[in-house]
Amino acid sequence: MQNKPSAMKKKVLLMGKSGSGKTSMRSIIFANYIARDTRRLGATIDVEHSHVRFLGNLVLNLWDCGGQEAFMENYFASQKDTIFRNVEVLIYVFDVESRELEKDLHYYQSCLEAILQNSAGAKIFCLVHKMDLVPEEERDRIFQLRQEDLTRLSKPLECICFSANEVLLFERATFLIISHCQRQEHHDAHRFEKVSNIIKQFKLSCSKLAAQFHSMQVRNGRFAAFIDLFTPNTYIMVVMADPSMPSAATLINIKNARKHFEKLESGRQQTQSGHSLRR
Repeated sequence: MQNKPSAMKKKVLLMGKSGSGKTSMRSIIFANYIARDTRRLGATIDVEHSHVRFLGNLVLNLWDCGGQEAFMENYFASQKDTIFRNVEVLIYVFDVESRELEKDLHYYQSCLEAILQNSAGAKIFCLVHKMDLVPEEERDRIFQLRQEDLTRLSKPLECICFSANEVLLFERATFLIISHCQRQEHHDAHRFEKVSNIIKQFKLSCSKLAAQFHSMQVRNGRFAAFIDLFTPNTYIMVVMADPSMPSAATLINIKNARKHFEKLESGRQQTQSGHSLRR
């Protein structure tokens, strides 16, 4: 009889000012809430603990820390050793529409100091939340300003602003490119067509072996690329310039995005069906 591998427990701090969206985000990601259900969530009082099993034998010990001013001051004054010790990850959430930015940044710096004193090896992630509420033409400028503030205040720690470098959407049957988004221009303007042809050839090879193509990953020292079934009619390709990023993180983001795009696709099909019935 084989013993089951013991679970690895990792402490994760979720911090940020009250109303920044920490608990809503936690509930959507880990408790399968939909966005409208988070409206009934109340403010977090002091610290809420929860355990989430993740990727098999990894257990995340989530500490959702209330962001009201009295609680924040107490964390640094009398609970610093308890809260900031043995932390693996600190996730600090900023509300992009906050009217108290200076206070937000002050608390962020206090968190950094406490983490460096008690858990020097912890990974730190800053999330600029509620960007969808910013007018689209202003988003890049606002995000750039927040990035500059966080880079300045995080010194001597090095800050890296990351996301996918390229995202492509393919039609499922033909693997023709429907849409794409890229952060920087690339010297090869025809590489998307080349990728499409390579995948079509690979799909053909799979069919000859009576196998179905579902997904694939390509990784080397310079990038990581993920191709996965997205909606009933599409595949998605995500290219990351940082190959050290765990595959699971990218695949979870694809999974979370899939639900929203499936709704968009089904809604469009229903609209088209309604038009055809009225003709």
